[in-house]
Amino acid sequence: MSGLGYNVWLNYKRQNKAFSDKYRQILTKVLILTSNKKQDHILTSAEEELKLALGTFSNKQIKITYANTIYDKTEGLVIGTYNLIPDSVRKLIQIHKIPKNDGYVIKTAKNGQKQITVITAISSKGILYGTFKFIRLLQQQKEISSLNIFSEPKTSFRMLNHWDNLDGSIERGYAGKSLWKWDELPQKISSRYKAYARICASVGINASVLNNVNTQPEILSCEYLTKTAAIADVLRRYGITIYLSVNFASPILLGKLSSADPADNNVIQWWTDKIKEIYELIPDFGGFLMKADSEGQPGPFAYGKNHAEGANMFARILQKYGGRIIWRAFVYGQGETDRAKKAYSDFQPLDGKFLPNAILQIKNGAIDFQPREPVHPLFGAMPNTNLFMEFQITQEYLGQGNHLVYLAPMWKEILTFDTFASGKGTTVGKILAEKDGSGFAAVSNTGDNDDWCGSLFHPANLFAYGMLAWDYEADTNDIAREWAVCTWGHNVKLINAIMFILTNSWEACINYMTPLGLHHIMKYNHHYGPDPACDEGEREDWKPRYYHRADSVGLGFDRTETGSNAISQYSEHNKKLFGNLKTCPEKYLLWFHHVPWNYVLSSGRTLKEELVFLYKKGVEQAEELRDKWISIKNEVDSDSYESVLNKLNIQVKDAHEWQNVCVSYFLSFVDK
Repeated sequence: MSGLGYNVWLNYKRQNKAFSDKYRQILTKVLILTSNKKQDHILTSAEEELKLALGTFSNKQIKITYANTIYDKTEGLVIGTYNLIPDSVRKLIQIHKIPKNDGYVIKTAKNGQKQITVITAISSKGILYGTFKFIRLLQQQKEISSLNIFSEPKTSFRMLNHWDNLDGSIERGYAGKSLWKWDELPQKISSRYKAYARICASVGINASVLNNVNTQPEILSCEYLTKTAAIADVLRRYGITIYLSVNFASPILLGKLSSADPADNNVIQWWTDKIKEIYELIPDFGGFLMKADSEGQPGPFAYGKNHAEGANMFARILQKYGGRIIWRAFVYGQGETDRAKKAYSDFQPLDGKFLPNAILQIKNGAIDFQPREPVHPLFGAMPNTNLFMEFQITQEYLGQGNHLVYLAPMWKEILTFDTFASGKGTTVGKILAEKDGSGFAAVSNTGDNDDWCGSLFHPANLFAYGMLAWDYEADTNDIAREWAVCTWGHNVKLINAIMFILTNSWEACINYMTPLGLHHIMKYNHHYGPDPACDEGEREDWKPRYYHRADSVGLGFDRTETGSNAISQYSEHNKKLFGNLKTCPEKYLLWFHHVPWNYVLSSGRTLKEELVFLYKKGVEQAEELRDKWISIKNEVDSDSYESVLNKLNIQVKDAHEWQNVCVSYFLSFVDK
């Protein structure tokens, strides 16, 4: 396969002649340092990527040579791990510090009359990441004659969670069926596995959970483990470690035991044998992802055990192999008066009781991947536990595969939020970065569509996730522009239009869906479109009315001390901030307060007037996104233009529906 959609940002189109000539002069030779070429498959992947990219840029075949050392007059591009760089070259290019883990250095220097560019790291994975970074510099036509790049990931774990089922379907998937063709494996290896691995590695993603958290126990059968091993063989060549989601009750469902009690010796032995079997097939297996005692999934509660006791049983067995158990904190119900409080209530008392290789995976907000949520209160409340931030790249609640919404600003808002857990400056990003065992996970938006993610714009979120997982301090506009140029090229009018759409799309989505902290007012079950009046669902906390609490007095969920008191789960600073109607940020107003209809906001408008204004503004913003794309019709090929325009037309239509349904419904409560 080929084309704009399939190649995503790895779109190595030939650069204009001036840049091709310039790069050709500098990159006269490419030398890869290695002590054992045949053993280093990740280094081979870097070589293949360089050949593909440089050959495309210069319009000729690139010759790459291997050696175990550098000669004094070496020129061009040199790639190798730090231990193979001679002292003379280290001194020449002045490498005084080498980044840890997966980091890399890219530096240039004059070597006599020639130029030398060195990409180095302590590991081949670092070399691979540095190679992709160098290629993106060329894609963006950046100056490479004086590079001095030191890049180190802020976290060690940067993972994708695939909610893919064994039958090929994807829960909350909007880009076709699963990438994993289980019925063909292990005999047939799809070429898309390698393409997927390239995409992930290019933005520093180093781990992948292959299957849905609502998993089938068959994934642990010998048949499926053999299939899994075949996928692992492809992904490890790009530095990607695989994980599996497993069912807590697998000893019963698969092993035919009578119990799944984590304290039962027979259960422990079953998992011990199964984990040994996995590591014999996949020596670098990462471990398990577990959804337990949530939405009907089995867990330790049935045996009188808490989450830490359940997780630690797995952690003890996996510890021998260097594996990890990742335990999701998405739980709710069971008597809570406020669903937003449940995870904190269950997990915060367990801080310090999880083993080091047991990681708690927490959604960015306490409800469920809403267009905007306050930070989950568990961040900052569990200093003695390794944590994963769980984002959702697939847009379950944000228009799914139809709305073009750039999510990086949302994630940035979460990562820069100051928890004040250890005083001012204790941001969520800093909390994650301070522990080697913490990191990022995100529900993937990939499928088997030719464009991978459901449209030509949706890959921007996969790209941005990788970039922010690597460096949560990165600028989201810079990330957007880098994706745009690497994907679409250098047409200034086109790039400016794309940047306008990306940078304005999240605010537009919030305004036409859930302004002022409204949340979970989507249609029941499939979560597409507005339905604030909905009373469907088996549980009260699945109904939109549960969340918006509209009545003749006002609108919003009272989570202050007079209501559910969810604010008590935040630090004292943020408790005061959120708990006071006057100081609560208006973007979270209806999340934390039941606000009177005649309450006057900072705009000078009452709540009633502000809702009408924001829903109207959201529609206008959606129309502006579409109009901006229409304005560059002559700057892009017709197929790409029409495919994007089709999505934007749906987005505008849906925005009008949100405005009409929500405004009429909420205003029906005023002056009742």
